[in-house]
Amino acid sequence: MSIKNVRLEVMHFLEKNIDSFVENYLIPVEKIWQPSDMLPDTQSESFEEELRELREIAKDLPYDFWVVLVGDTITEEALPTYESWLMDVEGIEQVEKGPGNGWGKWVRHWTGEENRHGDLLNKYLYLSGRVNMREVEMTTHHLINDGFDIGTDRDPYKNFVYTSFQELATYVSHNRVSQLAKKYGDNKLSKMCKLIAGDEMRHHMAYSEFVDRIFKVDPSEMMLAFQHMMKLKITMPAHFLRESGNAIGSAFEQFSDSAQRIGVYTAMDYVDILRKLIAKWQIDKIDGLTAEAEKARDYLMKLPDRMARISERIVIPEESHIFKWVQPALIK
Repeated sequence: MSIKNVRLEVMHFLEKNIDSFVENYLIPVEKIWQPSDMLPDTQSESFEEELRELREIAKDLPYDFWVVLVGDTITEEALPTYESWLMDVEGIEQVEKGPGNGWGKWVRHWTGEENRHGDLLNKYLYLSGRVNMREVEMTTHHLINDGFDIGTDRDPYKNFVYTSFQELATYVSHNRVSQLAKKYGDNKLSKMCKLIAGDEMRHHMAYSEFVDRIFKVDPSEMMLAFQHMMKLKITMPAHFLRESGNAIGSAFEQFSDSAQRIGVYTAMDYVDILRKLIAKWQIDKIDGLTAEAEKARDYLMKLPDRMARISERIVIPEESHIFKWVQPALIK
């Protein structure tokens, strides 16, 4: 049987438990928080007072913090790209009946939860008065137009490695922003980012569970897919980030520098996530591997230490890049 057909069989096998995945890792619409719960209520008599308080606190947040918050928001707002990509994965279908529709249900419900993140952060940025919203919106528009290429093609194994890694990376980023917001005295923004981080962690747990189950039924091919993604390196979903009038991908490095400079997401975080996945999937204990998969396992087990040594030599520019999103006069 071809590798593609085996993957489809495995996806159909896992799909039998899709309702339990939705129940265990996602939260019903009526019970989960919504963006309006976190923001000043426009129908309330205290709206103007709450808005003034939000804007006053926002004045004291430093420049790189705003750059990272804007970049995180834009990344969340590019959700249509991520949903359309996942819906095209082998074994996932949008049809109402038949194999694959259960996975389609998962993707739609996952998208519903993720959609709230961009809605909340976008509204916060708008109300804060600290950013050029038109420039932010144009960057989001460009990012959706430009799409992304994460090197997974339509392979479910590779895609689930990617989502397992990326959801944990997004958790780290939002959680660190939450901690910094609290440090700077913005407790409401801190709560917003902490709630978003909580969603990302649940989603990480789901996707990493998918991979764990695949390892149990198709260990060698899953190991090779994991190795493939780590050799390729996990590309962040906003790797094509650009400002208005600039070339595709031209803003991503400067955005990453800001994130590293304030410790929101660093090269060492990448290494730590890799270590966590290796431990979670018990890569060192998986048996029944082919000779090729054994070599892949050996590569993966040695990779974190090798990447850590490289990460230690990375030099981050001290000066902040001036983005069109955030005005230079607001640098602190």
